[in-house]
Amino acid sequence: MASISIRNVYKIYPGDVMAVNNCNLEIQNKEFVVLVGPSGCGKSTTLRMIAGLEDISKGELYIGDRLVNDVPPKDRDIAMVFQSYALYPHMTVYKNMAFALDLRKTPKEEIDRRVREAAKVLDIVHLLDRKPKALSGGQRQRVALGRAMVRNPAVFLLDEPLSNLDAKLRASMRTELIKLHKRLETTFVYVTHDQTEAMTMGDRIVVMYDGIVQQVDTPQSLYDAPCNMFVAGFIGSPQMNFLNVLVLEDDKGYYLKTHESEDHLYIPPGKANGELQPYIGQSVRLGIRPEDIHDDEAFVAANADSVIRASVEVSEMMGSEVYLYLTYGKSALTARVPPTTAAKAGDTTRVALNMNKIHLFDDASEAAILN
Repeated sequence: MASISIRNVYKIYPGDVMAVNNCNLEIQNKEFVVLVGPSGCGKSTTLRMIAGLEDISKGELYIGDRLVNDVPPKDRDIAMVFQSYALYPHMTVYKNMAFALDLRKTPKEEIDRRVREAAKVLDIVHLLDRKPKALSGGQRQRVALGRAMVRNPAVFLLDEPLSNLDAKLRASMRTELIKLHKRLETTFVYVTHDQTEAMTMGDRIVVMYDGIVQQVDTPQSLYDAPCNMFVAGFIGSPQMNFLNVLVLEDDKGYYLKTHESEDHLYIPPGKANGELQPYIGQSVRLGIRPEDIHDDEAFVAANADSVIRASVEVSEMMGSEVYLYLTYGKSALTARVPPTTAAKAGDTTRVALNMNKIHLFDDASEAAILN
């Protein structure tokens, strides 16, 4: 049983520096959970507390049914893969992978079987006699994974293992790690600052900011229903656009008046029920993702109640789509549109917002009002 239970856990460094603030997290057996957030948010500290490399200031940590607060790392049945690979440069790949088993006095036949089994899974059998300096970054990362695999741990802990690789190799290694998780059927806890990695790899994602867990959910739910503005802006690339708007109501229903102009953006019937009633006459923040801003004539014509005029500052061709960087009053907006767009830098263009896809956030607390 390799579930992990983190209950009211704090990490406080000298000088009352709060690195992790009241973390509560339940990770199921065989689950792939990704901790994501900007640098300094507490994600690596949380991982190191699970590993036993950092003491817990307050709270309880269970692996399976066992309280492990005071259990040393070697007795936690975990294996950790670091960003730096941490391979022994004077040892061959084979000896690097076998090292932990040698220390445990594992029989030589068993060591050989496990090392070759792991090397076959990771496609590094042909590298077993080489030393780390003769390997590429991707090969070294596979060796680091293999060294963890041979121990048959209950839990894999991975701390930004792909951040030293180039973009193309990162993409292929993401796929390999997903396959490896399915093959091993073991609990994976993975730390990254890259939200693309988080979205593509995790069964569930834990978004952290300033030492606090902001939201825990599936990638799609995080994308569709962020709990606050931080999560909304952090998840998604390019990030969500935000506008200051006033909530109003007339005989047609709820509408938003932008602070940038007198534009009225009507909310479709059924999108909002009673959530907006307390906010009538008040300012809120409107969130809209770049793919939900459209400039094609048919969409603009069919959505006259959500059209705004904006200046095109930059048109960035991405192959299958174009990013339009727009100025609307004092606000900057990004739209993802098809490559057939006629808009180019210097134009003033009409775009329509897909009002079924908007998000609204409280101006003061930044908590979600409407998703």
